Amino acid sequence: MKVLLAVDGSKNAMDAVECLVRHAAWYREEPEVELVTVHLPVPKVRGLGKFVGRRELQRYYDEEGQASLERAAGRLARAGMQFERRVLVGPIAESIVKHAEKTGCDLILLGTRGMSATANALLGSTATKLMQIATTPVMLVR
Repeated sequence: MKVLLAVDGSKNAMDAVECLVRHAAWYREEPEVELVTVHLPVPKVRGLGKFVGRRELQRYYDEEGQASLERAAGRLARAGMQFERRVLVGPIAESIVKHAEKTGCDLILLGTRGMSATANALLGSTATKLMQIATTPVMLVR
């Protein structure tokens, strides 16, 4: 089984990591893990390219993304689980779905804040968006 584990460095994301580690034995074989974080693109600002080149922007995405992955990667490594780290740039839910499809993931796993239905309706949520657009099963950890 291949699992896309989406994290953002938060406590809620670490709850999803812990869930995967605790329940890895549920699977016939140890799951292959795509450890993913998504960075929203920097807004396009006229003239920004004169001051910030593509290389610097990519370095920014990579550094921020690796920082978001660090705790989760450490926990998976301590549990002896194999994983691939990925830093994606784009709209969060759409990037997760696209990567899950591209890499043949069987499950998308992520932590959620567990907001009430009213708060979720007002604020929107990556989890809600994933549930709407994903063709891959999504498991939310609260």
